[in-house]
Amino acid sequence: MAPAREGQAAGGGSAAPTRIWEIDFLRGLSIILMVGYHLLYDLNAMAGYKRFLGVGINLFDDYWMAAQIFFAGLFVLLSGISSTLSRNNVRRALKLSGVAVLITVVTYVYDSSAAVHFGILHCLAVCILIYGLSFKAAKPGTIAAAAAAVFIMSAARSLLLPAGTVPFDWLLPFGITGGAYMSVDYFPLLPWLGVFLAGTVLGKTVYARKRSLIRRPWPETFINGAGRHSLLIYIVHQPILVAGLYLFGLVRF
Repeated sequence: MAPAREGQAAGGGSAAPTRIWEIDFLRGLSIILMVGYHLLYDLNAMAGYKRFLGVGINLFDDYWMAAQIFFAGLFVLLSGISSTLSRNNVRRALKLSGVAVLITVVTYVYDSSAAVHFGILHCLAVCILIYGLSFKAAKPGTIAAAAAAVFIMSAARSLLLPAGTVPFDWLLPFGITGGAYMSVDYFPLLPWLGVFLAGTVLGKTVYARKRSLIRRPWPETFINGAGRHSLLIYIVHQPILVAGLYLFGLVRF
């Protein structure tokens, strides 16, 4: 979904950049966890399963909600880091926006009552665009202050404008919705822009040299491969999961 490449070889040579191993690995881990989470969601919501491998799969339970926040937060944080390694964030944002709009159209056609209006791809597209236009040249301290401001505004929004306070949903990108709003994928800018900007701070400090923190190359793994192709996996995984459940006779259309 985002670049994770090291800079050129020392001395300014033209050697092809290599991947930053740990970013690919962590992004791959987060996308695999996301696919697993969606599989459990499908088993519960579409096939009626209440338990899987002896574990309850009501994803509104606190521990599942915490798990979702963890891997989604990791994914957004890594996207922020990767944006500091990109040469053209505006182009990346526009490309991601196109995919996000396609997801909105497909989910609306499939189930208009739970269409994805501002899911994780919509959120990341806007975050990357904001970074590319406003913070690309900013110092880490400035971006950290902006991230803190986003978290403060998010807390204030939760206190002053909880769900159902307004009778409309057109402010949903900021987490302000009517009480009846439902979506299977919803990531408002408040607070997720703050998480993304925190990632860019890490990118501008910890990864300022655009090099892996691991001194010796580690072996390639399936997880790293998933990290390099996370956008493709995100696009195709849900249709594949639903088709698999259909083929196994667990759901009917």
